[in-house]
Amino acid sequence: MTATGTVDEAYAHCATVTKEQARNFYYGIRLLPPDKRAALCAVYALARIIDDIGDDTAASAETKLQGLAGVRKSLGDLSATADPVYVAVADAARRYPIPLGAFEELLDGVEMDVTGREYVRFEELVEYCRCVAGSVGRLCLGVFGSRPEPNAPVYADELGIALQQTNILRDIREDLLNGRVYLPKEDLDRFGVELSVGPDGKLADPEGGLTALIRDSAERARGWYSRGLRLVPSLDGRSAACCTAMSGIYRTLLDRIDEQPARVFDRRLSLSGREKAVVAFRALTGIGR
Repeated sequence: MTATGTVDEAYAHCATVTKEQARNFYYGIRLLPPDKRAALCAVYALARIIDDIGDDTAASAETKLQGLAGVRKSLGDLSATADPVYVAVADAARRYPIPLGAFEELLDGVEMDVTGREYVRFEELVEYCRCVAGSVGRLCLGVFGSRPEPNAPVYADELGIALQQTNILRDIREDLLNGRVYLPKEDLDRFGVELSVGPDGKLADPEGGLTALIRDSAERARGWYSRGLRLVPSLDGRSAACCTAMSGIYRTLLDRIDEQPARVFDRRLSLSGREKAVVAFRALTGIGR
């Protein structure tokens, strides 16, 4: 097998992983030209490995931390493993200025999940979001490239933080059932909320405090989207479309959660495939950008 064949097969593996598991991101990724699409699939596939270690409900905390340490070691020498994901990432990093150190931040964020970190203030939650999502924004920027814009990494970071805030609001119930609470204690106290799931399987909201908290948090997240989307004018057309499509799907989710917070009380809200395709089409054509 030639080295080129090995790399091509590695990229193909990452593309399969991304298509099967990146239910929202793939609608944006497929708008990129082939080379950038392959590189971003490699980035996603490695991020997926890291996330899956943290989300493994069958593994102990010690086992998860060992797994994350193994990824750190592999990142230190990408050429030392034949794993197709690392092979693809190594090749992508040779082609594009991908900040591989951002994967270290992602690992830090997943370690916060494993050790059960609690968030008292919103600023502490932002630190977590920067690790698990801002890092991904900066990794994507390494593939996108940009016109001269010194603040581009900051904007990419802020956009990732916005997306993660949306995830947190969407997944309140699921996270609670898994023993995780990301809503800051200061926000819960301010709205008089004690998170719990009732006998009907829904999040309890007897006084409407949770509904008010979600709407307040959604408005705060919109500010992060506004700041993060300042990245778009510095990107080329296809990269801008990818970025706009990915963020558009999450902003649409945020709008629906804000309109009717009870939608997340008993389920994990998502858009249909058709709705995601419409958002991607609008991004590609520049409609509503």
